[in-house]
Amino acid sequence: MLKFYNFITQNFIFMTTFSSSPNFSNGFPTPGPQDPTPQKVMDHIFFLSETDWKIAREQEHFDYIIIGSGFCSLAFAERILAEKPKSKILILERGPFFLPEHFQNLAIPYQHTLGGLSETFPWTLSSKTATQPAGNIQFQHGMVPFFGGRSIMWSAWCPRPTQEEMQYWPQEVIDAARAHFESAEKLLNVVPADQIDNDLSSELLSHVAKQRPVYSVMQHALQEMLAANLNKVSSATRSMAAPLAAGAGTQEGLDFAKFSTPSVMLDLSIKQSDLYAKGLGSPLKMAGNCIVNRIHQQDGVATALDTSRGVVNVGDAKVILAMGTLPPATLIMNSFPQVKKAGERFTAHFITSVVARIPRKDYDFADQLDELELAAIYMAGVNAQSGMQYHVQLSVLSDKNPMKNAQKAARYMPDVVATASIAQLTSSEDYLVFVCAVLGEMDFRNSENNLRLNGQLDPTTNVTLQALASETDLQTWDTMDEGTFQMLENALSPQGSSRVEYWHGNPNEGVWSAEHPAIAQRRVGGLVHEGSSLYIGKNDEGVVGLDYRPNGVENVYVTGGALWPASGSWNPTMTMVALAQDLADNFLNETESKTQAYSDTLIASN
Repeated sequence: MLKFYNFITQNFIFMTTFSSSPNFSNGFPTPGPQDPTPQKVMDHIFFLSETDWKIAREQEHFDYIIIGSGFCSLAFAERILAEKPKSKILILERGPFFLPEHFQNLAIPYQHTLGGLSETFPWTLSSKTATQPAGNIQFQHGMVPFFGGRSIMWSAWCPRPTQEEMQYWPQEVIDAARAHFESAEKLLNVVPADQIDNDLSSELLSHVAKQRPVYSVMQHALQEMLAANLNKVSSATRSMAAPLAAGAGTQEGLDFAKFSTPSVMLDLSIKQSDLYAKGLGSPLKMAGNCIVNRIHQQDGVATALDTSRGVVNVGDAKVILAMGTLPPATLIMNSFPQVKKAGERFTAHFITSVVARIPRKDYDFADQLDELELAAIYMAGVNAQSGMQYHVQLSVLSDKNPMKNAQKAARYMPDVVATASIAQLTSSEDYLVFVCAVLGEMDFRNSENNLRLNGQLDPTTNVTLQALASETDLQTWDTMDEGTFQMLENALSPQGSSRVEYWHGNPNEGVWSAEHPAIAQRRVGGLVHEGSSLYIGKNDEGVVGLDYRPNGVENVYVTGGALWPASGSWNPTMTMVALAQDLADNFLNETESKTQAYSDTLIASN
């Protein structure tokens, strides 16, 4: 990240004062263009201008065309270019450049960009889903249609799933993911919460604590307390310090920052431009505001992309779908009708949200806490009868001066959605506030959940999504709610359930009470972490084969949550990245094998 900004400072600070035309620079012989826009500035430096786009479409050939600019796009491109910097890659992003960073890394007002117009829903929601009463599944959260996609607005929790938590997955895919977990964590800058401030001396920690919340005494004490009392949560299977993709700044000795792809992708673009200037690489070409409507095919071979900015000839390129979970399924269904079972399976995570508080004085570490401390803890569990999973994303805040620290708390809370409100914090100066985002997996075997073409005209939105909770899902939901209350009352409250209070009401207006929040209040209507629309399997068992190609298609490959055979409950991003890296490695190994075979043939012929 620092390299990116330093490069900008050193190489573009003067360049950007000029017109893009050398004949009209510095206001001579006449004033230059007077209508710059943010997108024009970015196009001038990083993205393809209309002229460059015309050249790319009409004259250039690519090795890989990636649709999307989020986690999987970055993981795939970075992996390929690290080994073969002369690879020619074109990235197509449906939206414009919006935020340069994760919104929590920016000034506090940017938190208002979460949701609203920054979220689109490229599907029609079934009436059965939309009309469910409160306390049930009511909708699926939307897409973020900008450069970087959902990476600019995510919670950054990145646990490694265990072998058991990847049940119903082909063993080959499990092995591929596990072989790349370490490299995926490195790319995402994943760091366990108990290590974020672990290397700071007591003097430096005291200084840092005046600038932001620290992960210190409370983090270590609570995670150890939960681990020691895990048997008091009847459905729990494991707990740990939350692995967060928030180590971006720590490598440089700076404040940690949540990971997002825009600055890293632009850094990669600059690196490739520098290598190209030296004759050692190819430029990374990126085009924004480019919606792929349909893929033209002949006998299962993708030949061209029909986009909002004209037709792109695929040629010998491999097309990589790195555009989320539902859009690639829509694209496949509209472009390759021969692909069987696309959209027939849909999974996601349903959510319970609970905010509780426990008196700070109940903890023997109370007098050791700084003014503002955070803890982030991950607990996994399972329904004993069905085997369906859930997990708790537990964020804990100890804030002795909420009015003073309100801005800091909003900026640094581990979960972007499950945060403590001002009303909750200002009424809890003498408490630890526990914010629980609890996620449960939908049963992939529910045939009522699907994504289907509906005959509408727009090929990017002509699908209907239906998601309904089955009896198995409701049992999982009950289990995870009970597990959350047991965690708070039996495992984390030193004096038991009588000392735990729960927030009732909306975040900005409510009361604390010992009563558990009602089902309709604590269960969230929106699903997250959607998956399985193009699930992977051996031979014809899945929609996509073990080589990441939809069955019956030659040169199109799928990444991301669409591949999930079953969702598990764990946050999917790190595993998405691992499998995108595996896909890249497959191509690199294939090229190496072909090169070796050709070399062997030459040697044999001589």
